[in-house]
Amino acid sequence: MPAGVKLSKVVKEMSLEKLYYTDEHDNIKIESADINRPGLQLAGFFEYFGEERIQIIGKVEMTYLAQMDPETRYKSLYTLFSRGIPCVILARGMEPFPEMMQAAKACNIPFLRTSEDTSRFSSNLIAYLNVELAPMETMHGELVEVYGEGVLILGESGVGKSEAALELVKRGHRLVADDLVEVRRVSSKTLVGSAPEIIRHFIEIRGIGILDVKYLYGVGSVKLTESINLVINLEFWDPKKQYERLGTEELTTEILGIKVPSLTIPVKPGRNLAVIIEVAAMNNRQKKMGYNAAQVFLQKNYGKNQ
Repeated sequence: MPAGVKLSKVVKEMSLEKLYYTDEHDNIKIESADINRPGLQLAGFFEYFGEERIQIIGKVEMTYLAQMDPETRYKSLYTLFSRGIPCVILARGMEPFPEMMQAAKACNIPFLRTSEDTSRFSSNLIAYLNVELAPMETMHGELVEVYGEGVLILGESGVGKSEAALELVKRGHRLVADDLVEVRRVSSKTLVGSAPEIIRHFIEIRGIGILDVKYLYGVGSVKLTESINLVINLEFWDPKKQYERLGTEELTTEILGIKVPSLTIPVKPGRNLAVIIEVAAMNNRQKKMGYNAAQVFLQKNYGKNQ
């Protein structure tokens, strides 16, 4: 599990307005993907209160606070802000009470604002934090979106992973990551891959050097993230090894506890890896839709005799 996401990154990604915010707040770590609407806490109930959660104040909380006199309102807000919470976000672009600013400054708690509706913003924030705080593993390989399928290409150094990815981009598919892929488990069934920011949209081709795919092929040739639906292991052709001929064996690769369908493709001169990967992606998609060509083939040729 990552150590947390900096509040400065949350502010930037969610386009939050800073009502009370200092430079020292940039390094506050958000360590929980859960958020809290502090209606009960404003009423004085703090049993089972999640102090590590971002606090979001919406229309309901503001209506409740509006019924209080200034002294009572400040006391209620101060009690909330003094609990060591990471930040408070005011939704719907509402105008804060003066006591909110006073409590934020007195407790040195970041006070932010969004123009979005409370529910919509909360959903977007939770989805964002679930990705940022998800268990992560960095893998050496390529991630390319091929016909809507996220294909993770693995293999030894020099086997041709980057060249295959570049050819796929040239054929109209989209590059997500080259060389290093950050894989996050965002749910019990879903893996999402992305590139580290420093190498995003770049690809290394031996003999040429570093290329910027976004500038060479346009913004439609790259993508920030993609689910991982298929793992393809490239390996140098071994004449002594028996490779899959029918495709009846369902192989998987386990990443962060999730099993992903996988294939091993031998590499030797004359094989068009890009075309093979395209076909593998389409075949994987067909299987998810309920059609397995290998099973149909076996049924046609051997089913009547069994």
